[in-house]
Amino acid sequence: MAVFTEVSRDEAAALMQRLGLGALVEMTGCAGGIENTNYFVSTERDGQRLQWVLTLFERLTHEQLPFYLHLMKHLADKGIPVPDPQADASGAILHTVRGKPAAVVNRLRGCSVLDPGPEHCAQVGVMLARMHLAAQDYPRQQPNLRGLAWWNETVPVVLPHLQPTQAELLRDELAYQNTLAASAAFGRLPRGPVHADLFRDNVMFEDGRLSGVFDFYFAGCDTWLFDLAVALNDWCIDLASGAADAQREQALLQAYQTVRALTDDERLLLPALRRAAALRFWISRLWDWYLPRPASMLKPHDPTHFERVLLARRREAGA
Repeated sequence: MAVFTEVSRDEAAALMQRLGLGALVEMTGCAGGIENTNYFVSTERDGQRLQWVLTLFERLTHEQLPFYLHLMKHLADKGIPVPDPQADASGAILHTVRGKPAAVVNRLRGCSVLDPGPEHCAQVGVMLARMHLAAQDYPRQQPNLRGLAWWNETVPVVLPHLQPTQAELLRDELAYQNTLAASAAFGRLPRGPVHADLFRDNVMFEDGRLSGVFDFYFAGCDTWLFDLAVALNDWCIDLASGAADAQREQALLQAYQTVRALTDDERLLLPALRRAAALRFWISRLWDWYLPRPASMLKPHDPTHFERVLLARRREAGA
């Protein structure tokens, strides 16, 4: 959540007033993350202090954003604890600040758990399955913009920056994933809107209970199994080595299936999709690392983490 675009207090105050959210009390730029400009904003309305997140979108366009914002609204209306975009008097939830598309959502309660145990992973599994089922009837369509097509476009851009062994690994895994995507079993995987970025820092807990899921701005229509694989690759691994933690993995998978049972094809292809999820984040981190954009609080993530995760997933799959 780096700050790429500076927003003045007057500009933020005007937006809060226009949305009927009260008088601006405080605003603070957020560090951490690398896609959008984010501010924590406090307002006062009817004697109550309210907490919001103001986001200016640096890559996503006005044309792309309705998919994400209305998905969040759809999930919120179904009782999923996600940020709820705030509308103006006309009902619009997509706004413009400093010429950039913007949104204001309620700030979720709780904090992220960066050293999760099986009990946290189980709650994530249940919530992920609930989100998949709740979004089944979401009418808008948009592909996962960081899916296979983007991998094929981006890999040639980052390859010149890599060591020969890294380049060989990247080319080999991309070829494997292209072959997989053309297979009949892959074509049968259940699909729908997915979060696609359900990392530890995108989930909140309060008093040991999952209190919210946020950052839907990588969401798109993809296989539910890919979404599950992304979560497993972050919540259920040893961060130092990338190796799977069997206890946490079992907890998340079993809890997910108490809400939605995996199909035979999903069980068969889970190791391959875990490789796909590792590849996706290795590519994006390589891109952000070697081709960064200027920002006042930019902290790109180390790409070698997901190189290790990919190598671990390939070893586990016998590749």
